[in-house]
Amino acid sequence: MKKKVILRSLIGAPIGLSISFIITLIISVIINKGEYYPVVPQLTALCGNELNAVVIQTICSLIYGAAFGGASVIWEIENWSLLKQTVIHCIVISVSMLPIAYCMYWMPHSFWGIAGYIAIFFFIYFFIWFSQYFAMKKRIQEFNDKVKSD
Repeated sequence: MKKKVILRSLIGAPIGLSISFIITLIISVIINKGEYYPVVPQLTALCGNELNAVVIQTICSLIYGAAFGGASVIWEIENWSLLKQTVIHCIVISVSMLPIAYCMYWMPHSFWGIAGYIAIFFFIYFFIWFSQYFAMKKRIQEFNDKVKSD
């Protein structure tokens, strides 16, 4: 199990970095001033310059991706209920994601900024979870129907 977590974390880290880059690219295109915005201005101010901010955000994006990759092993623990898997996975992801998002200034540093970010996080998390759940349920039903017809 430990080897799987480490391997998935090593795979997840560059994926997290890639997603982070794609997000900054999309934001830069949306701003549409012909410039690339790799980090938020608050992080640049905190780090002293843009290069330091990009280095810190890169490290955090790698950690972020590694946490998501490693946490994926939770779904393979067969003696846990789906509820337990979901709760533990959500906690692991939240504990890794929310501090990074706060430190990277991906959310406003206010009560409502944090509350809004958490609400959006849980909305997206459970939207993805439900869509995966119903897709899997449909595949299982199709498999069962195929087995019955054979």
